[in-house]
Amino acid sequence: MADKVSLDHCVIHVSDWERAKAFYVDVIGAVAIRRGRGYAFRLGDRQLNCHGPGIDPDPVARLPVQPGNSDICFCWDGPIENAIAHLGRSSVEIELGPVTRFGGQGQGKSIYFRDPDGSLMEFISYHG
Repeated sequence: MADKVSLDHCVIHVSDWERAKAFYVDVIGAVAIRRGRGYAFRLGDRQLNCHGPGIDPDPVARLPVQPGNSDICFCWDGPIENAIAHLGRSSVEIELGPVTRFGGQGQGKSIYFRDPDGSLMEFISYHG
């Protein structure tokens, strides 16, 4: 294959647009992009497209994504201890970690937590 392929966006489903916006902007650090009645959340040149109330997307996966059934890992650009402190300041409970995990850049340290709909979120750090 001569052409390079990389991830552009993925889809999550949210049950409440404003609650999701607060979480993905304040906790994850995304930029909210208004799209019709809802939002997409951009992280650099990658994006989380969202399905949610008032949106009738087409096409969708054979089993469409539902609120709470996503599992997403974000790179934390710094020591994992800083991510732990950030989640604490944001009143987000850590479910697991820090633990050693193997991600897109090799071995790192991860912590796991949930978005407001219950989807599993992960911060992985490759620092230290």
